[in-house]
Formats: sequence, C-alpha cells, structure tokens
Amino acid sequence: MGSNQTWVTEVTLLGFQVYPALEFFLFGLFCLFYTLTLLGNGVILGLICLDSRLHTPMYFFLSHLAIIDMSYASNNVPKMLANLLTQRRTISFVPCIMQTFLYLAFAHAECLILVVMSYDRFVAICNPLHYTVIMSWRVCTVLAITSWVFSFLLALIHLILILRLPFCGPHEINHFFCEILSVLKLACADTWLNQVVIFAACVFILLGPLCLVLVSYTRILFTILRIQSGEGRRKAFSTCSSHLCVVGLFFGSAIVMYMTPKSRHPEEQQKILSLFYSLFNPMLNPLIYSLRNTEVKGALRRTLYKQRHV
Repeated sequence: MGSNQTWVTEVTLLGFQVYPALEFFLFGLFCLFYTLTLLGNGVILGLICLDSRLHTPMYFFLSHLAIIDMSYASNNVPKMLANLLTQRRTISFVPCIMQTFLYLAFAHAECLILVVMSYDRFVAICNPLHYTVIMSWRVCTVLAITSWVFSFLLALIHLILILRLPFCGPHEINHFFCEILSVLKLACADTWLNQVVIFAACVFILLGPLCLVLVSYTRILFTILRIQSGEGRRKAFSTCSSHLCVVGLFFGSAIVMYMTPKSRHPEEQQKILSLFYSLFNPMLNPLIYSLRNTEVKGALRRTLYKQRHV
C-alpha cells in the first residue's frame, strides 16, 4: 500500500437520500415490513417445530428457509432503520465487511435451499413410491448442512478477496447497507478479480440452480397433468406454485441486480432491487407458503385450538 493511501476505518452509508418527512414514513413502513418478516417466519418455524404432522422433508427445508430469511433481514434492516432516524450514518469498516460477508452467505444459502426444495418436490411428485427412500432424514440433513457450509465457504472466498485490497476512500457508500459492489468502490486498486469471481459465483449460484429448478418443474408439470385425481392435481399445483413464486421473486431480482449491464440501472434503482430481496422477499415467503398451503393453515388452527384449551 502506497504512503499516500490510508486505511478506511469508518464509512458513511448514504442510504435513501430523501426529505426528512419521507424518511420517517419509510422508517415506519420498513419497520412494519421487518416486524412482519420476523413474525411470519417465526410463526412458520414454530409451527414446524410444534406440529408433528409437519415433520417431513418439505417442511424441514422450509424451516431452514425461514431461518435464512430472518437472519438475512436482520443483517441489513436494523442498521437501515437506525440510519433513517439519525444524521450520523456511519459504520466501522470491520462491521461493514462482516455485514457484507453475512449478506453473501445468507443469499447463497437461500439459493441452494430453494434448489433443494425443488428437488424434494420433484421426487415427491415424480417418484412418490421411492420418496421415503430417496429423501430419507439422513439425505435431508446432508443436503441442508452442505447448503449452509458451501454458502459460507463461498462467502469466505469473497471476503478474502475483499480484504486483500487496499481501501483508501471515498469514505461513503451510496447504499443502505454494505453491499459487495458498493464496498468494492472504496478500493483504490484494480478489482477485476473480485468482479470475475462475483460473476462466476452468480453463474454458479444463480443461473445454474435456476436452470435446475426450471428443469425440475417442467418434469413436475408433465407429471401433474397425468394425475387422474382432481384433488391430487390441485394439491400438487398449489404446493409447486407457491415454491415457484418464491423462486421467481428471489432469483429474478438477484439476476437483474448482478447479471445485467450496470449502466441500465442507476444506483437508486439498485437500492430498490436490493431492498426487494433484502426485505420484501423474506416478508413475502411466509405469506406465500401459509396462504396457499392447507397443511400450514391446519397446523396453525390446531396450535391455536390447543392454546385455547390449555
């Protein structure tokens, strides 16, 4: 590092540059969304733990998705809410880098868990007679652990590549959290290797899994159309359409954010996209699964009934 370069110890998150009155409105709105995120995912996680009828591979992976969504939102949103209420919007560099690391780890984990959930639905619908053998608890545990470990290892690679760079300013990040592309703009060295690894990771963790999901659901669709029972066809469509909604929302916003030419998306639009998969997706996931899933609604009714008669 050259003598005229100084290590960045603190950065300012510019966040949403709007009028003060609008900041208070956004604080209230985002606080409501964050509360719904924690409440919705917490309820689903609690129902899965308490109701033995939900102790199946599908809900096992759904519980992991709920944990990821709560962790993902909690990593980004509290600091954003605090910055909306204060003029001093600084964050130390080390917590900023940790925020970047956790943001990447949870994002990767969600991608992989969604793929595993699509594989579970594929086996359940296309190979129902062998479902219990293929999706044994040992296999489910291995798939879940592998998803978590691989996600954190991939995020660790990004972290190591970031820490090798000299950071000498500017001391401002035009974002509401330490998003990786915004952090790289603080570096006073060539970040081509970081950009290459980010693009390769996107191909591997976004496009690859998305293709697997689409192939799985194409085969699922043909299998569903061959189901003779109208009730069975309706139930299969309901479960799979819920999963496809979640996949489309998450993968679509992430691909637009990281794999399209940046010149078409000014920084303010990138903030909106980041907000979409940092806050809106984690809030919508439990709503999509609970409102369209009769088993989850049944578990909620049974739990409330038990509480009334305790």
